[in-house]
Amino acid sequence: MSNTKKSIFVTADGQNLVFTFILISSLFLLWGFCNGMIDVMDKHFQEELGLSKAQSAWVQFAHYLGYFLMSIPAGWLATKLGYKGGIVMGLLIVALGGFWFIPATHINAMVHEGRVSANLAFVAFLTGVCVIATGLTFLETIANPYTTVLGDQRYAATRINLAQSCNGVGWIFGPIVGSMFFYGKDAAGRSTGSETLYIPYMYIAIFVIVLAVIFYFANIPDIKGEDDYHLDDTAAPVSHSIWSHPHFVLAVLAQFLYVAAQAGIFSFFINYMTSELPPIPESWAAGLASLSNSAGFLKDWLTGWFETSSAGVLSLSNKGASNLASLGFVCFLIGRFSGAGILRKYSAHKVLGFYGLMNVLATFVVFLKLGWLSVLCVYLSFFFMSIMFPTIFALGIFGLGARAKKASSFIVMAIMGGAILPKLMGWVADEWDMSRGFIVPAVCFVFVAFYGYSWPRFSKSDSLSGVSTMGGH
Repeated sequence: MSNTKKSIFVTADGQNLVFTFILISSLFLLWGFCNGMIDVMDKHFQEELGLSKAQSAWVQFAHYLGYFLMSIPAGWLATKLGYKGGIVMGLLIVALGGFWFIPATHINAMVHEGRVSANLAFVAFLTGVCVIATGLTFLETIANPYTTVLGDQRYAATRINLAQSCNGVGWIFGPIVGSMFFYGKDAAGRSTGSETLYIPYMYIAIFVIVLAVIFYFANIPDIKGEDDYHLDDTAAPVSHSIWSHPHFVLAVLAQFLYVAAQAGIFSFFINYMTSELPPIPESWAAGLASLSNSAGFLKDWLTGWFETSSAGVLSLSNKGASNLASLGFVCFLIGRFSGAGILRKYSAHKVLGFYGLMNVLATFVVFLKLGWLSVLCVYLSFFFMSIMFPTIFALGIFGLGARAKKASSFIVMAIMGGAILPKLMGWVADEWDMSRGFIVPAVCFVFVAFYGYSWPRFSKSDSLSGVSTMGGH
C-alpha cells in the first residue's frame, strides 16, 4: 500500500489509527439503524392512533428534539472528558431509552383496555424516541469530528464519508426490522405492531451496553485538529470565536436545511409509495407471490407487499413500502461509498454543490407528479443526499483546531431541522397531496447547493487541504 493511501488513517506523528476508525464506525452503524426504524414508524402511529401526517411528524420532532437539547452539553462533555468519556456516556443513554420501550408498550396495551388515552401511549413512545436521540447526540457530536482527525487532513471528507457509509448500512436494515415489528399481522390479519414494537429497542439496549464496555477498555486517543485559523493561539491578532468564521456559521444553516429535507423524505416515504404510485400491474403481485412460494425462507418477508386500495386498484401495502424503503437506503449507501472515492479526486465543496443541484431537480420532478419518473427520482434523491451530512460537517469544522468539538455541537444541534420542517411537509401533503409536499425539501437543497459552491469564498480556502494564502480571514 502506498504512503498516500496509508495517510488516510495515519496521523502526522505516525500513529496508525485504522482500528480506532473501525471501532468509531460501529457508532455510525448504530445510529443509522435507529434512524432507519424511526423513519418507518410514522405510518404505524397514523393507523394505530388515528393521526394525520402532520401529527405523526411528532415522532421526528421528539427524535430531533433530543439532538437540539443535548448537542451543547455533549460538546462540552467532549471537551472536558475527551472523546472516550462522551462516547461511553452516549451509549448508556441509548440503552436507557431502548429499555424504556418496554413500559411504553405496556402503557399502549392499556389503551386497548380503555384504561388510558391514546395520547398518553403516544407520549410514552415519544419519550423513548427522545431519550435514544439524546444518547445518539453524544455519539454524533463526538464521532463525526473525530473521524476527520484520524489521519491526513486532506482526506477528512473521505474518512467521514466512509464512516457514514456504515451509517447507510444501518439505515438499510432499520426499515426491514421496523417492517417486521411495526407492521406484523397475526393469523387473523390483525396488526401486532403495538405489541411487538419494543422488541428491537430492547435488543439495541443490550447491544450498546456491550459496546460501551468495549469502548471503555479500548484505545481512543484524544487528537486535536489542525488550527488553520490560529483560534488556539491567544497571541494571534485574530478573532478567537468560531462565529467569526462564515464557513462554519453557514454550515450550521446548511445542515439544518439538509437534515430537514432528509427527515421529510425519509419519514414520508411510505406515505408517498402507498398513495402516489401509478396503478401496479397484476403481474407484479403474481410474480412476487410465486417467488415467495418458491423461496420458503423468504415467504414471511415477501408476503403482503400489495393490497387493493380504496379506489379499487392494486397498490403497495405499508409492509411493501417499508421494505422498499430499504432499497432507497441501498441507493443512499451506494452514494456514500462512491462519494468517498469521488471526494478523493474532487474538491468536497464542488461535489456538495453538484449533488445539491441534482437533488433540487429530483425533488422538483417528484413535485410535478410525472408517474414512474417521479418514483425513480425519489430514489435518486436518496443517492444524492448520501454525501451531504458528512461533507457539510467536514467543511464546517475545517481549520477550527481544538474548537472543532464546540463547533461540532452546534452543527449537530442543527439536526433540529429534522423536527421542524417535516411538519411543514406533512401540512402541505395534508392540504394537497404527498407529491406536492416535496417542494419543501427542494427549497432546502437550493441552499445546500449554494453553500457548496460558495464555500471557498467564505472559508478563504481552495479546498480542505489548507487555507489559501490569498486573503486573510
